[in-house]
Amino acid sequence: MPIVHEGLAREFEYVTQEEERATILEQIEAGDALMQEMAYSLITGNHAAVDELTQKALGEDREANDVLDEGLIPGMAVVGVKFRDNLIFVPEVLIAARAMKAGMAHIDPILSASGVEPIGTAVFGTVKGDLHDIGKNLCIMMMRGAGFVVHDLGVDTKPDEFIEAADEKDADLVLMSALLTTTMPNMGRTIAEFEDMGLRDEYKFMTGGAPVTQEFSDDMGADGYGDNAISCVEKAKELIEIAKVASSG
Repeated sequence: MPIVHEGLAREFEYVTQEEERATILEQIEAGDALMQEMAYSLITGNHAAVDELTQKALGEDREANDVLDEGLIPGMAVVGVKFRDNLIFVPEVLIAARAMKAGMAHIDPILSASGVEPIGTAVFGTVKGDLHDIGKNLCIMMMRGAGFVVHDLGVDTKPDEFIEAADEKDADLVLMSALLTTTMPNMGRTIAEFEDMGLRDEYKFMTGGAPVTQEFSDDMGADGYGDNAISCVEKAKELIEIAKVASSG
């Protein structure tokens, strides 16, 4: 259905990139007025409303995945776009994240009990020397919502910590973020250490962060790059499919 919630329609206007607009609009239009109210409540950080609306939706026997895909995820996607474009800042993101967690508190147990096979497993950390994690945390929320198992390695993650975690967690993907231009080269150094250990081909590597570009990611030897939470999820799915095809061949 079209966007009927006036507040959500106003928020959606902040999404200006054509591809992002198409992706988020498709998610919104898959839902109804209740889902749109939930998305708007998440964007505005109304955690009590998100909690109540999530319980109401599940009480109407809606599928947990539908509530996630049509209510929570499109709301968080708009938050991610606004944060990247400097329309909101860290406090607003943290408030929205709290609202997302309020909804996920009801959805996570249902998804866990369903026994659905995850899309893939990832380890995700901010690279050595960098203490920024808001963008990383947004991506982790979106990836978990999309069906990935994601292990958060936190900030200031050294190459050997990525290697150890990837092995311990039997990861498919190794994701790295950076906000400082001075720490960006540590993405390449991390991949180089995997290569020195003979492990480069065991995993797919992704990079991201405000100063990171596709060209830089390619130069570092990564397999993929995401410039926001939406593209992070899409690229991660793509890399998982590539890995599956390669292993079956």
